[in-house]
Formats: sequence, structure tokens, C-alpha cells
Amino acid sequence: MHIEPGILSAAKVVAANAAALATLGVYAPKLVRAPTEIVKTVLAAAFFSVFMELYHLPVGASELHFVGASAVYFIFGFVPTLFGFALGLLLQGALFEPQDLVHLGVNALSLMVPLIAVHETLGKRFFARGAERTPVTWAGILKFDAAYYSGVVTMVAFWLLLGNEATPVYDWAIFAASYVPLVLCEPIFTYVALKLLGRLETNATVKRFTTLGQLSAS
Repeated sequence: MHIEPGILSAAKVVAANAAALATLGVYAPKLVRAPTEIVKTVLAAAFFSVFMELYHLPVGASELHFVGASAVYFIFGFVPTLFGFALGLLLQGALFEPQDLVHLGVNALSLMVPLIAVHETLGKRFFARGAERTPVTWAGILKFDAAYYSGVVTMVAFWLLLGNEATPVYDWAIFAASYVPLVLCEPIFTYVALKLLGRLETNATVKRFTTLGQLSAS
């Protein structure tokens, strides 16, 4: 989901950085009001960074990454995941890929915008209270991942359309198709991770720094 340096003009990069900061600013109050949310954010960023470094492969017009989006989202919650994506990309750029810092805002938006959309349409119900809460099932995780990664590849298409030079549709299609195996595999990882952590749900640390207590498994 990375956009390589040089594809977008400087003005568009600046606009993307401003949009990314504004997006984080909207949700910042929810983060700073609860110290535990900050810890969750750091953990989300760490796990996301590890996932990104474990598997990344140039494909077509961009790169295929194991993002671990649904696992991070269901374990740490929406706001920590949102900020964790931005912080994780910053860490990855600073430590491993300094050239990616040029498009930090661009790449952050590619992950954050789909997350906001999927949270508002599908994700909220998993964290609802009482009878309105939807149990986390294999099918539910699959729908979440399918919707989320559809959003990611759409965001990549959006940036490529704004690029200085035309990108062949075939290159983007190859990139988009490469996410199909990820959408099929990541729910397995997420489901297993939730099941394993569920056994530790009564542990004080797990209970405090994850959202497992807010979920209903099925």
C-alpha cells in the first residue's frame, strides 16, 4: 500500500500530510483522555510494525504487506489502531525505510481512511453494549478484512490517479489481486490470536491493555 516517492507532487504530499494530521486531531481527545489508550496505541504500533517488516513484497504499482489490521483492531480497539498505524509507519520509516517518510501522510491515510469507514459501518457493533453487541465470528472477521483491504486498494488507486504520470491499470489490478490471499489468510491469524488471548482474559494486564473484555466471541 506504499506510494513511492516521486509519484505525487510536493503540493499534494503537503495536502495529504495536513489531511492525515487533521484526521488524527479529530480523534486525539479520545486518546489523551485515557492513559491506557496511549499504552494500547504503542502496542498497536509495535505489532503493526512487526507485521509490516515480517512480510512486504513489491507487487504491481505498490507493495503487498501483512498489515494485521483486523488482529490489531479487535485486540486494541479503533482509536489505538488508528494512531498505531500512523505511529507504526513513522517508526518503520525512521528505522528501516527513510525514503517512505516523504509519503508518511499519504500512506497513513491509505490505512486510516478505510479503517474509519469500516469501523463506522461494520466494526462498531462488535464493541457495542448489551444486546446490540455482535459476537466476533470467523465470518465477521472475514467481512471486516474484505471491506478494509478493498478500501486500502481503492486508496492506492486514488493516489495513483493523482500521480504526476499515468500508471497502467494492469499494474494496479495486479496489486489489488495480490490482496485476495491476504484477505483469506489474515482472518485465520486474527481468529486464532483472539482465541489464544481469550484464555488470558482474566489476567489483569490483558484486561487493562486490550479490548477483549468488550468483545463477545462465538
